[in-house]
Amino acid sequence: MHQQISKKILVYLFIFFSVGTFNNKKITEFDFTDINNFKIKGLTEFESNQLSQQLNFIKHSNIFFLDKKEILKILHSNKAFEKFSIFKNYPSNLIIDIKRTKFLALTKKDNSNYYIGSNGNLIKTKDIQTDIPFVFGEIAIEEFLKLKKIIDKSGFDYNDIKNLYYFKSKRWDIETNDNLIIKLPIENLETSFRILLQIYQEEEFSGFGIIDLRQNNQIILNG
Repeated sequence: MHQQISKKILVYLFIFFSVGTFNNKKITEFDFTDINNFKIKGLTEFESNQLSQQLNFIKHSNIFFLDKKEILKILHSNKAFEKFSIFKNYPSNLIIDIKRTKFLALTKKDNSNYYIGSNGNLIKTKDIQTDIPFVFGEIAIEEFLKLKKIIDKSGFDYNDIKNLYYFKSKRWDIETNDNLIIKLPIENLETSFRILLQIYQEEEFSGFGIIDLRQNNQIILNG
């Protein structure tokens, strides 16, 4: 009985290694580890071509041993990218899916124009997008993003804003598309926006050019 069991085990092992060896030989016949193509999603054709040139070294690299650090370095260096994903599409393709950052505002620094991205980066540009606010002053990006979050949460329409003015005291003024100036306090911005929304669209306040909310429990209106 013991000999019969031993023989069966030997037979099973022989079949296992025979099949395994067969499969391994079949696999090595295909050159599936080299990347023949990579696809970039989420960018314009021009942007995709530019990135493809930077990542050209990927082609014919082994898909199992990619230089991830170099790829990530290139992707992270582009400040206009919000986030990205890299998929290995076996046997020989790579897919890079990119989400671009949203341009929230435009500002100027050292005589150059910069977009302020939702990812917290300043993106240098020669173009000027006119449907977003312009931010004046030496802004701290985190302060701008904090204000943007409060505005969105308050229900005030961000698209109504033409310009934003940032002061060293970390205080903001807002200028709307109809040239209304809103002077905000340094603190309690959430409360200020609740008050602002109550009076902003009231017809009796439409003739004023300035709404000053800087003083606690006071609303100062100027023509």
